[in-house]
Amino acid sequence: MLEKLRNNKPLKIIGNIIYAIALILIILILIAVLIQRFSNNNIALGGIRIYSVATGSMIPKYQIGDILISKEVEPEEIKIGDDITYMSDEQGSEGKLITHSVVDIKNEDGVYKFTTKGIANTSNDPEISEEQVYGKVIYKPVILSGINKITRNVYAFYFLIIVPIAIIIAKMLADFFIRREEEKEADLEEEDEKSKEENKEHNEEQEMLENEEKEEKTGEDEEQKSLETGENKENDLISEEEVTNQEEKSKKKTKLV
Repeated sequence: MLEKLRNNKPLKIIGNIIYAIALILIILILIAVLIQRFSNNNIALGGIRIYSVATGSMIPKYQIGDILISKEVEPEEIKIGDDITYMSDEQGSEGKLITHSVVDIKNEDGVYKFTTKGIANTSNDPEISEEQVYGKVIYKPVILSGINKITRNVYAFYFLIIVPIAIIIAKMLADFFIRREEEKEADLEEEDEKSKEENKEHNEEQEMLENEEKEEKTGEDEEQKSLETGENKENDLISEEEVTNQEEKSKKKTKLV
């Protein structure tokens, strides 16, 4: 089963994609949760601020729960129609960040003052100074905004947390078992290689012994042949001497007659 899963490339690619999406989703949810619940809508990094919309004063442009990104800019760079984020000092909203559109700009002796208004509001906001401005809205991340809105629902929040975590855990478990199976196979292959090597060495030793035995036997055979050849030569010499003696005896007999 694991072997089929490991060798199924399309399934492996799909699994990696799902894992990556789940991981990204978890990260985005965590960012949204941090922004919404722990930042007090006030996170700054290198002049960039990330916060969530808390009221409907900018509907339909910005919905409640939208994530906005603003950047610090020079006062003279702000134009009418820009959406700016500023710290309110008015009673009832003091100490809160507000994002509204600029409807009027004044420059008094080099000091800029801005009048803003919420799109859904009927009246302008009180005039603010350039020191109150935190930055100009430059981007609304749609995906992060959607996730932030979903996380406002308790059930949806836990669903979006649990499902990606379950996918990540399942992927980790699958990788663990596949890796374990691969290690077992590697161990078996290693043992098989060792066994083959040992068999090879044993066979080589056996072959060497057999060759030595053959050489010894060949030497003994040659020695035996040499002895037999020597005996045959001696027998031939003896036979020749007997023949010679017989011939001499025959000659002697002939002379006597």
